[in-house]
Amino acid sequence: MTDPRPRSLWRGRLLALVGVVLVAFSLRSAVAALSPIISEVQADFAVPTWVVGLIGTAPPVCFAVFGIVTPMLERRFGLERLAAASMLIVTAALLARALAMDAATLLLATTVLFAAVGVGNVVLPPLIKTYFPDRVGTMTALYSALLAMAAFVPPLVAVPVADAAGWRFSLGMWAVLALLAVAPWVTLVVRANLARTQAPAAVDLDAPAPGVLGRLPRLSLAWALAGTFGISAASVYVCFAWLPVVLVDVAGVSHAEAGALLSLFGAMGLPWSIIVPILITRWRRVGVVYAAALIAGLSGVAGMLIAPGTATVLWVVLLGTPQALFPAVLVLIQLRSRTHEGAVALSGFAQSVGYGIAALFPLMFAVVHEATGQWQPVLVVFGLLFLATIPTGLVVTRPRTIEDEWERRHGAW
Repeated sequence: MTDPRPRSLWRGRLLALVGVVLVAFSLRSAVAALSPIISEVQADFAVPTWVVGLIGTAPPVCFAVFGIVTPMLERRFGLERLAAASMLIVTAALLARALAMDAATLLLATTVLFAAVGVGNVVLPPLIKTYFPDRVGTMTALYSALLAMAAFVPPLVAVPVADAAGWRFSLGMWAVLALLAVAPWVTLVVRANLARTQAPAAVDLDAPAPGVLGRLPRLSLAWALAGTFGISAASVYVCFAWLPVVLVDVAGVSHAEAGALLSLFGAMGLPWSIIVPILITRWRRVGVVYAAALIAGLSGVAGMLIAPGTATVLWVVLLGTPQALFPAVLVLIQLRSRTHEGAVALSGFAQSVGYGIAALFPLMFAVVHEATGQWQPVLVVFGLLFLATIPTGLVVTRPRTIEDEWERRHGAW
């Protein structure tokens, strides 16, 4: 059994700590670096609008697909090997994207990149549970803060770097961090192999449970966590796709102001990524997080409907608050699973379903706006998304694990 008392993050776990930090930053910097400089890319070769659209849709689609695939890969190769392999592929794909000479190569490299990022998304929460079971809140706060930081730092530096050194360098420079992220996990794999060779009996791993991922669709807790992830991801992708347009058309702000407000929306993820893991792990206030997301989300939508130009900054801040659900799910994946296999499967299931939801909502908004010609019905649909926090929150706030729920209904896990 793991000693529940917190011990130093550095003692015996420095490599894992460095690995988590580098992987976390690489997962989002890889996604956020292209869109700010797409016009510079188009100046070199033609990138049709439909290709740009596919590049924008690729992240949630790839994340959804590899949320299903990754737990099966983990059973065969292990978490550390998958982390190392995903970062190696991210490195290669970033370089391929930077060297692309046409739109087809750019799209292919981007798709491979997001597939590898999808694997990294799934394996990182179980890696935290494995190496830092006594500091889940601290490490998840660090991890989610790095994800938030990596979502808004690359857009800030992408254009200046592209102006100074070219768009290829601006895209390719992030490969350095991804390559560095390979080293800690390769070292840990080598150490584990040596440990098994020298003292096989000393290695205590959870016995693999076949078909764990297939059990999750029968568990309400798994669906509630997946739904929560979907609410958070959908609200983010919808706002990054449509919020500037809505602000210009409905609130009457300038395009420059809309861009600044979008940056404010993105920055809202950073404080929540630090506060929420501690709020859940130390004070067990899961319901508070869900209530805050619900009230803030609905208030932001109501403000945009009733008085969009009166307190626009406040409405954007409120719409950014449901991002608190993202770090909440990262923590709850670990707290609502009892076994290693359960954590990996739950991470894959929640992210696969959640990103599937996130991929649908921006398209749904386009369809509703096209059908009505107005943004008000679209905002009403947005409000309905936040209402889904009520049933998901009622399920998730009960202190039990997926293994507990399975055993209560179906017998031994």
